[in-house]
Amino acid sequence: MTTTASGDHHGIVLTALGSRIASGDLAPGQVLTLEDVGSTYAVSRSVAREAIRVLESMRLVTSRRRVGITVLPRERWNVFDPRVIRWRLDAGDRAEQLLSLSELRRGFEPVAAALAAERANAHHCRILAAAVSDMVMHGRSGDLESYLLADKVFHRTLLEASGNEMFRALDAVVSELLTGRTHHGMMPSQPKPEAIALHDEVARAVRLQDAPAAEKAMRAIIDEAADAVRSEQDQRADP
Repeated sequence: MTTTASGDHHGIVLTALGSRIASGDLAPGQVLTLEDVGSTYAVSRSVAREAIRVLESMRLVTSRRRVGITVLPRERWNVFDPRVIRWRLDAGDRAEQLLSLSELRRGFEPVAAALAAERANAHHCRILAAAVSDMVMHGRSGDLESYLLADKVFHRTLLEASGNEMFRALDAVVSELLTGRTHHGMMPSQPKPEAIALHDEVARAVRLQDAPAAEKAMRAIIDEAADAVRSEQDQRADP
C-alpha cells in the first residue's frame, strides 16, 4: 500500500468512526478492538491504530491494554476540535450545536472586534472591506458557496486583527460553524441585506478605530445568525 493510499484509508476510517461516535451509533462505553476496526473497514492494523490515535487525541475514545478501545461520553470530548464540530453537525443535532457555538461566539468575537479596532493595520482593513464587498455581490446573486468563502475570510481576518493568539486560534471553530450552517440549510437561501450591513458596520468601525461600535455590531451579527437558525428550526418543526 502506498503512502498516499494509506493516508486516504486513514482519513476514511477516522471520519467513519468519528461520525458514528458523534451520532451515537457507537455508544459511550462500547468497546472496540483494532481487529474490529480493521475488519469493518478492510484496512491494515497500522491504519486502524493511527485512526484510533487521532480519536484519542480528540478524547472520543480511550485505549487500554487488555480492555480495548472504549468510546467516551460526550462530556469528555474535545468539543473545540473542528472535526468533532463537523461530525456533530453531520450527525443531526445541528440547531442545538449551532446555537451552542453561537453562545460561544458571543463570548469572544465582540471582544475580538473591539481589539481589532485598536490593533488592525491597513492590510487588515482592506481585506475586511473586500470581504464585505464580495458578500454583497454573492448575496445578491444567491451564490452561497462564494458568500460563505467571503464570510469566512471576514471573520478569520477579524480574529487575526485582534492581535490575540487565543482568539486567532478559534478561527477554525467559527469556520466550521459558518460552513455547517450553510451546508445543512440552516440559513436563508438569500443572505439578508441586514446581516451584510452589520458586517460593513464592523469593517467601518475597525477602520475608524471605534472599538465600542465594532463590538456592538459584531454582537448584532451573532444574534442575527442565531435568530436565523432558530427560525429555520421552527420552520422545519412545523407540520
